[in-house]
Amino acid sequence: MPGENLSRDEARERAALLSVDSYDVSLDVRSAVGDDTGDGPRTFRSVTTIRFRCAEPGATSFADLIAPGVTAVSLNGKDLDPSEVFDGSRIALEDLAAENELVVDARCAYSRTGEGLHRFVDPEDGEVYLYTQYEPADSRRVFANFEQPDLKAPFRFEVRAPEGWTVWSNGVGAESDGVWRFAETKPISTYITCVVAGPYHYVTDSYEREFKDGTRLEIPLGALCRKGLAPHFDADDVFLVTKQGLDFFHDHFDYPYPFGKYDQAFVPEYNLGAMENPGLVTFREEFIFRGKVTQASYEGRANVILHEMAHMWFGDLVTMRWWDDLWLKESFADFMGAFALVGATRFEDGWITFANRRKAWAYRADQLPSTHPVTADIRDLQDAKLNFDGITYAKGASVLKQLVAYVGQDAFLEGARRYFKRHAYGNTRLGDLLSVLEETSGRDMGTWARAWLQTAGVNSLTPQVLLDAEGRVDELAVVQEAAESHPELRPHRVAVGLYRRTPEGALERYARAEADVEGPRTVVAELAGAEAPELVLVNDDDLTYCKIRFDANSLETLKAGLGDLTDPLARALCWSALWNMTRDALLPARDFVDLVLRFAGRESGIGVLQMLHAWANAALVNYLAPEYRQTGGRLLAEGALRELRAAEPGSEHQLAWARFFASTAALPDDLELLKGLLAGTEQIDGLVVDQELRWVFLEPLAAHGAADEKALAAELARDDTASGKRHQVRCLAARPSAAVKAQAWAQLVESDALSNALVEATIAGFDRSSQRELLAPYAEKYFAVIERVWRERSIQIAMHVVQGLFPSLQQSPATLDAADAWLAAHEDAAPALRRLVLEGRDDLARALRGQACDAESAA
Repeated sequence: MPGENLSRDEARERAALLSVDSYDVSLDVRSAVGDDTGDGPRTFRSVTTIRFRCAEPGATSFADLIAPGVTAVSLNGKDLDPSEVFDGSRIALEDLAAENELVVDARCAYSRTGEGLHRFVDPEDGEVYLYTQYEPADSRRVFANFEQPDLKAPFRFEVRAPEGWTVWSNGVGAESDGVWRFAETKPISTYITCVVAGPYHYVTDSYEREFKDGTRLEIPLGALCRKGLAPHFDADDVFLVTKQGLDFFHDHFDYPYPFGKYDQAFVPEYNLGAMENPGLVTFREEFIFRGKVTQASYEGRANVILHEMAHMWFGDLVTMRWWDDLWLKESFADFMGAFALVGATRFEDGWITFANRRKAWAYRADQLPSTHPVTADIRDLQDAKLNFDGITYAKGASVLKQLVAYVGQDAFLEGARRYFKRHAYGNTRLGDLLSVLEETSGRDMGTWARAWLQTAGVNSLTPQVLLDAEGRVDELAVVQEAAESHPELRPHRVAVGLYRRTPEGALERYARAEADVEGPRTVVAELAGAEAPELVLVNDDDLTYCKIRFDANSLETLKAGLGDLTDPLARALCWSALWNMTRDALLPARDFVDLVLRFAGRESGIGVLQMLHAWANAALVNYLAPEYRQTGGRLLAEGALRELRAAEPGSEHQLAWARFFASTAALPDDLELLKGLLAGTEQIDGLVVDQELRWVFLEPLAAHGAADEKALAAELARDDTASGKRHQVRCLAARPSAAVKAQAWAQLVESDALSNALVEATIAGFDRSSQRELLAPYAEKYFAVIERVWRERSIQIAMHVVQGLFPSLQQSPATLDAADAWLAAHEDAAPALRRLVLEGRDDLARALRGQACDAESAA
C-alpha cells in the first residue's frame, strides 16, 4: 500500500500536530479456532477508540491501520464512509477539533509471518496459540492507531477469547462473562503493546524488594509456553535469572520497576530473539530446550532475559523519539544485558562471550557497505526494520563499554539514573543522554559522541615494538588505521598486555598498561624498559571496540602456542582477532583451520569453543581455496571426531564436538557412523543421542543422500511436534536433488503458503554448501525475482527470502557481475532491498579475496 511505509518527515509532522490521551482496544479472537479451510485470510474483529488532541483545529492528519476491511469509522460522533477514508493502510482524518474521539471497527487478519497477531496451530494436539509482535510498526495490523514511538498514551485492552483460553496483556487482567479486561497501562508506545492468548501452560512466582526508604515493591511473575513444551520448561531457572536481574537493576538504576507485573511468554514461530513489551515480554520458544544443551545456551537465554529487562527502563520508560535513535534502547540493553549477566548471575564469564560472539556480529556489520553510525539516518520504516543490526546492538554496546572506561562506571550509572527520572514516560534524542553524562562525568561528551556515535567503520590497532641492545622494550607504540571508506581515527582507552612463557610453558601476562590511543600512532611510555614480550595484546581486557592486529613476532607466537594462553578472555580476544584477519584476507583460511584443529580442543570456555566451530565452518565454506576445500573439510571432520572421542563422557564439550562433527561429516565412513549412532549400533561413551541430536545427525545424512523422504517421515512420526516439523522441512529441502530444489524454490518464491518459521527452515535446507553445482541455476533466477518478492510479500518474509537465497555459494566473478548488473539496473529499487543485495555482494567479494589469499599461501 502506498502509505504503509511511514516516513520520518510524516511522523514529525504528525507528532507536532497531535497528542494522544488514551486508547481503548477491544479484540474478538473467537474466530481463531475452527476449520482452517475457506477463502481469503482468517480475520478477527478489532474496535479501537482513540482520544487525542490537535494543536491546530481544522487540520488534516491520518491514523494507521493495515486490515482487509473496515466496517465503520466515526470521528467526533460523525460517521465516515470507510471506502472513502481508508486506503488499506491509512485512515484519513479531516477537519480535526481541538479534542477528538476516533472509533474504528475493523476486520483485521491473523498473521502467519510473525507480524501483527500471529496464529499458530500446534500439529501435536491441534491447539491454537496467538501472540502479537509489533516492532517497529505492526500494531496497526491489530488495531487502529498512530504508529510512531513518540505518540505515547495509556492503553486499555479487552479481549473476547474462546472458552478455556487464558489471555495476557501488558496490564493485569481478569475474565468475566468470556471477556478479559486489562488494567490501564502507563503511557507507552504502540509497538510495545502486547496480547498473548491461548491454552498456554502458565507458571507463577513473585518478586519482593524493600527499598532504603522503607517502601516495598511486589511484582507478580509469570512464565508461559505451549502445553506441548511444558515437560521441558525449566521455569525455575527463568525466574531465578529474572529475580537476579530485578535486584541488579534496582540496585543500579534507583528507579523501581514501573509496569506492575512481569510475565514472560515463550511463543512459537517467533521472528526475533525476544521483545520488551512492558509487563509481558515475549521470547522465541527455542529458549526452552528440548534436549541437552551446553551452558552457553543457558547463558544466552539469561542474557536475553536481562537484555529485555533492561528495556523496561531503556526503551519502555524512556523511548527514542524516532528510529534514528534506536540505539538509545538497543545498545544500552545489549550492554546492560552483559553487565548484569556478569554482575548478578552464575555466568561470570559473560564479557568473554560478549567479546567473542557479540563483537563478531558488530565487526562484520561495520565492514559492510551498508554500515552506518550508531546514531543512524532512518528515513522511513523500511530503513528502521533493517537497522535492528549488529551496529545498533553489538557495536553500540561495545561503544558503551568504551564509554564506561572513558567516564567511569559511577558517572555512567548516575547519568542513567538522572536520565530515567528526568524523562520518565517521555521520548528522547541523543542530546538528552549526552547532557546528563556531561553533568555526571564533567567530560565533554560532544567530541566523544562525534567520534563514536556519529561516524561509521571500525579501526585497527597494531603494536609496534622496538627493542634495545639488551633485549628490553625501547619503545612500544600502537598504530591506528581506518578503512579508506571511513577514515575517522577515534580516541580509544585501551589496555596493552605483554605476555611471555613461564618455565612451565604457559603464556601469561607479566606487564600491563592503560593508555589513551589517539591519532595514527601512540607511544605507551609506561611499558618502556619491560622485558621483551613474546605476545603483545593491544586491546587486553577488551576495553575498546577495534580490530586487533599483531606484530610479526606475536603472530608467530600464537601460531605456535595459542592454546598456551592461560587467561580465557585474552585467548578469546586472540581467536577473534585471528578470525578478523582471516575475513580480511590477511591470514590464509587454511592457517585458521589449522589453529582450530590444534588448539580448539584445549579451549575451556564452551561458548568460545562453539564460536570456533562456527568460524571453522565459515572458513571452510567461504574462505578456503576451492581446490583445498575437500581436504579442509576432511581434516575438520577427522579433527572433530578425534576430539569427540577424547572428550569427557557426558560433558558439554563432548556434545559440542558431536554437533560440529555432524556439520562437517561428508565422507562415507562419517555418514555411516552417524547412521549407527541413530540406529544404536554405534556408541560413543557418554553421548546421549536425544531427539534434538537425532535431527542434527539426520541433516547431513539428508544433504548427502543418505536419508530419504521415508526416513525423514519416520523421524517426524517419532517427533510429531512443531519443532519436529521444522527439522523435517529443513532436512527435506537439504536433499541433493534438482526436483527437491525446484520444489523448495517454488514454495519460497512463488507461494506464500509457508509460515515464517517454515520459510526459515526451507531456506536453511535449500542452501547447502555441498550442493553448489545443483544450486548454480538459481543465481540468475534470484536476480530476476527479488524485486517482485519485495513488492508482494511482507517485509519480514521478503527479508528472509532476499537474504537467504542470495547466491552466496556461487563464488565467482560472474556472480559479482550479476549482482553489480542488478544494482546498476535497479537504482530506483527500494533502498532496503538494495541494501540487502549490496550486503550479499560484499560478503561474496570478501569470500573471493579470502580464497585468493588462501591459494597464494600454498603457491
